[in-house]
Amino acid sequence: MAKKSSIEKNKRREKLVKQYAGRRTRLLEIAEDKNRPIEERFEAVLKLAQLPRNSSPTRVRNRCEVSGRPRAYYRKLKMSRIALRELGSQGLIPGLVKSSW
Repeated sequence: MAKKSSIEKNKRREKLVKQYAGRRTRLLEIAEDKNRPIEERFEAVLKLAQLPRNSSPTRVRNRCEVSGRPRAYYRKLKMSRIALRELGSQGLIPGLVKSSW
């Protein structure tokens, strides 16, 4: 199980990403538009820099929904390999059969 503080920190980041998503995309479109004047684009970049760092989607860490583990994460299932193996062995994941040879 991961530390509670790191799990909560990641949840706060996810919340900030949702909150600032619209503003961030508008500013990015302005900053990347080559047809706009350079002053307007530079102003958009400065406004982007003033947004909270944790509102950037790249700062959100994929974590297991079951254990909070940040590594060996399967995106499709939203869980780590360890949690997947445990739940699969118990037969709680439909369609997953534990192999043995």
